[in-house]
Parts: sequence; C-alpha cells; structure tokens
Amino acid sequence: MEKFGMKFSFKEDAKRIVVICAASVIMALNIKTFVRTGGLYPGGATGLTLLIQRVGELFLGFELPYTLINVLLNLVPIYIGFRFIGKKFTLYSCLSIMLTNVLTDVLPSLAITYDTLLISVFGGIFNGLAISMCLMMNATTGGTDFIGIFLSERKGVDSFNVVLGFNAVLLVIAGFLFGWEKALYSIIFQYTSTQVLHMLFKQYRQHTLFVVTNHARRIYEVIARNSNHGATIIEAEGSYEHQERKIVYSVVSRAECKDIIDGIRAVDPKAFVNVINTQQVSGRFYQRPYE
Repeated sequence: MEKFGMKFSFKEDAKRIVVICAASVIMALNIKTFVRTGGLYPGGATGLTLLIQRVGELFLGFELPYTLINVLLNLVPIYIGFRFIGKKFTLYSCLSIMLTNVLTDVLPSLAITYDTLLISVFGGIFNGLAISMCLMMNATTGGTDFIGIFLSERKGVDSFNVVLGFNAVLLVIAGFLFGWEKALYSIIFQYTSTQVLHMLFKQYRQHTLFVVTNHARRIYEVIARNSNHGATIIEAEGSYEHQERKIVYSVVSRAECKDIIDGIRAVDPKAFVNVINTQQVSGRFYQRPYE
C-alpha cells in the first residue's frame, strides 16, 4: 500500500476498522428497522438509494438491490475522494459503504415501533451516531459527505448549503411521489441526525483561547504541540496589581481544547484561561489533512 502513499499502523488501523464496522452495523440495522418501517428518506446517497428502490417497486413492480444502486451512486464521490481528499480516507470509507450495503440487503426487516414520530427521532439519533463514528475514525458513510468535504477543503464553498439543497430536492421528489407526510417526518429524522452529529463530531468546531500568563512562550509551545496551531502574544497589564502580563491568543478545534487546557495547567497552574465559542474563522486556519 505504500506505493499508493498509504501507511498503516496495526494498533491505530485495527481500532479504525472495528469502529467503522460497528458504525456500518448500526447504519444497516437503522435502515432495516426505523427507516424502512417509517418509510423515511435520510439525506445523501442513502436517501436517494431508498427513493430509487421505492420508485422501482411502484413503477417496475420489483425491488432493486440496495447494494447495486448505492454503489453506482457512490462511484463519482469515491473517485473525488481518492483523487482529491485522501486515499486512506477513501479506502476506509469504501469499507463503510460496502459493509453497510451488504448488511442492508442481508439483514431481515424488523419493526420495533410503528409510531412515525418515534421512528423519526430515534432513527435520526442512530443515523447521526453511525455517521459520527465514521467521521471520528477519519472515514465517511459516502455520497454527499465526499462532495461536501471536497467543496469545503478544496474549493472554499459552503458545503452545508449544497448538501441541504440536495436533501431538499430529494424530499420534494419523495413528497410528490409518495405523499408529503413521510417527507415531512423525514425532515425531523434529518434534523435529529444533524444535531447528534454536531454534538459528537467536533473537528470542524473552533474555540478561541485567551490565556493570561507569565509564561507566554511555554504556553504557545503547548498549543503548537497539541494542535499544530500558532498563537499571538499580546502585551498587557494586570489592573489590580499593575504588573506586566502576557495574553496568549489562539483559535483551536474543539476536539483539541481539553488537551491544550490540561497542558496549560501543567505549565502555569495560575494562568487565567478564557474559552469562547468561535462562530466563524476567516484566513489561514490549520486543518489536519486527510490521509
């Protein structure tokens, strides 16, 4: 694999494989229980696959294989991922896609509840959980995730609006063909899934750190070591004792924040640390590259 620019570590990659396989099982079970029972349409390639299956049942009289449709829909996104995002990232994403596809075709359908609202809420929770597990292992469930990452990383386009637009078109088509009730419940499903994703996956959320300290250079080294981000050191004066102080200012990802604060406390237990949620960053902000 090294000739393709991919390096593997047994411990790290074994963990990634186990978590991705578990996420795929959750995704497939969710489709065969909540999603199919409720007649819902998740976002992205999964929702489009289910829509095509139901169109096949309605107009052709038979159900097309989930795996066949989903693989065909993912061919272009997989190429984009392999070519522009990361080869190892794409390889593990393919594992997630194929395992989910096979399990969705093989596992029997199981109805836990027929209450559509409960299905929408709990189905969205499990969907968001599975997607978050893949993203935390540097992989994706495929489809619009590839395209969204490509647009964000390479083209500077707000991928949220693109994915939202795609899902809106999907739900409009589903509403016209199969009734607006299921389409509206699908909005609840997608909203719940998005909220779980935002809660669990923190890589693209930033915090601003203001650290008042007498050990500014060592604090900067902690930030650089734990996050690969830089910092700005500002001259300041303590208003109570009128003593010279330094303020270390930096923006880091939320996932890195705890380790950085622990490192700051080890260097300067008396440091005053103010952590602020950052809404938007414009300019050079380091994002860990996909492998």
